[in-house]
Amino acid sequence: MFKQDQAIFNLLSETISEGVLIVDEFQSIMKINTAAEHIFGYKEHELLGKDLNTLIPASYHKRHAIRFEAFMKLGKRRKMGESDNIFGLKKNQDIIPVEVELSPFTIFNKTYIMAVVKDLSEKKEIQKNLMLRTHALQSANNGIVITDALKKDNPIIFFNSAFQSLTGYSETEILNHNCRFLQGKDRNQKPLKKLREAIRKGESCQATLRNYKKDGTMFWNDIYVFPILDSNGIVSNFIGIQNDVTLKKASEEERQHLATIFNESLNEIYVFDAKTLKFINVNYGAQKNIGYSHEELKNMSPLDLKPSYSKDIFKDKIDVLLKQDIEKLDFESIHQRKDGTKYPVEVHLQLSNLGEKKVFVAIILDITDRKNYTTRLENKVEERTQQLKIALSKEKELNELKTKFLSLVSHEFKTPLSGILTSNQLLSKYQLTEHQDKRDKHIKTINDKVYFLNTILNDFLSIEKLETGKVNYKFSDFKLSNIVNEVVYNANMLLKEGQQINYPENIDDLSLYQDEKAIQLIFSNILYNAIKYSPERTVIDLHIEQDEKFTTLTVKDEGVGIPEKEQKSIFERYYRAENVINIQGTGIGLNIAKNHLENLGGTISFNSKENIGSTFIITFPNIAKP
Repeated sequence: MFKQDQAIFNLLSETISEGVLIVDEFQSIMKINTAAEHIFGYKEHELLGKDLNTLIPASYHKRHAIRFEAFMKLGKRRKMGESDNIFGLKKNQDIIPVEVELSPFTIFNKTYIMAVVKDLSEKKEIQKNLMLRTHALQSANNGIVITDALKKDNPIIFFNSAFQSLTGYSETEILNHNCRFLQGKDRNQKPLKKLREAIRKGESCQATLRNYKKDGTMFWNDIYVFPILDSNGIVSNFIGIQNDVTLKKASEEERQHLATIFNESLNEIYVFDAKTLKFINVNYGAQKNIGYSHEELKNMSPLDLKPSYSKDIFKDKIDVLLKQDIEKLDFESIHQRKDGTKYPVEVHLQLSNLGEKKVFVAIILDITDRKNYTTRLENKVEERTQQLKIALSKEKELNELKTKFLSLVSHEFKTPLSGILTSNQLLSKYQLTEHQDKRDKHIKTINDKVYFLNTILNDFLSIEKLETGKVNYKFSDFKLSNIVNEVVYNANMLLKEGQQINYPENIDDLSLYQDEKAIQLIFSNILYNAIKYSPERTVIDLHIEQDEKFTTLTVKDEGVGIPEKEQKSIFERYYRAENVINIQGTGIGLNIAKNHLENLGGTISFNSKENIGSTFIITFPNIAKP
């Protein structure tokens, strides 16, 4: 094509941003520039000699042919695509909107057309989005205004129909004016200071203001303002979204007033679901009296406060309200607090609505004072009755103990005293030298009986001290062997014929820091019991172990044992098992040993089988804690 002008065409076509195509009068493509390659996605060699319809959607071929023929007849420059829709077809078959300027020219008696093509895809998309946004703004229920922050006094440059309907002002009264005209003369509102400061700093802000319509009607305007930044980060505009919250504000104030009455009422007020019976709201007076928090009560129902009602009974009672047989239900009941205490109440129950939900509103009066006199009198009588029963029970128990004690003392003292008296009388008859064995026997009997009486007296004194808390333990360091030797020596005088005590091994180096007399008394009681309740010709084993913290003393006998059914009572004072009733004893030795051990931080336990024997295990700290 016109080689002499090729270089000039190439230079010119490559310097412009629009696509350039040269076609002949038969619409064969003769030349395209680089911009056209980008627009349509083809390389130049792919289009040379091809029909122009290659770049036009098939559905537009017929229309294009008519337009091209008319253009050729007219022979004048023409621009298309701005007002009428012209479309191009890319190599990937995408259809794009284009603007085309056709310019005919003649070279060497041949006519050519130069088409300058602009891709309108981005422009059309922007226009579409703008149109959609404008439509959305106009369709919004909230009043919307846009101001120009770069102009003096930040005037309104756009408003939607909802804003105009809300305020009642005309277009001329709104455009190019600052929004403050909505405030009228009411310009000392606290939220205004916050709003002005946010606008000055170019920040977002929310405020609820008193605004005024054109007719002077005040309305509460909930305004949300946020800035729009340009490409340089400068605030160019503010958008204000406005919502009439007058009804909401009045409703909130009324609700707040009712809430105040609800919460400050001294009576208990409950609101609960008519279907599930779950509490929805409970006032502070109820929470304070019942002891449950609001969160706890939300998971509860009236049944949790009325222990005397089952779900079926309660539903039957309130059914008259659901059937609307009556408007109000009054009855008395008993409420139970969180701590378990109960109090009488008078219930006033009504059916109401909370939105679409049916609810019950219960006003509860605490009628404790009303019924207080009778209740208090009944409680007092019951209290005094119980006190009297307890006192009588204690007196009975005390009398039984006294009777048992006197019987025990008379029996336990009478027998050894009789023995002493008899031996003493017989001693006077045996005065000859050959009677020495008989004299020795009676002297031993007297000594044994005196020792027995002394032991009983010591036990009784120990009981008195333990009961009155007058036991003063005296702690000291001593060798354990000293106590064992003393107790075993005294016990040897009580041994029956053929009885034997196996002395514990390796105890010479064992030491304690304890009350020596208390440990000796405990050991004596256990060992003497083993001798007393074991038959002749039996063995009593003593075993002692000591670790870093505790000493354990074990006394094992081959005696009568303790019946299984009586083992649980063996440490009770004056208690004696049925199988040893005929054997001398007070029934207080084990009780004394247990009390002393507990005071010293020790323990006592046992294993026993009737007619086989018993093993008692005593454990106490090596070092006492004063």
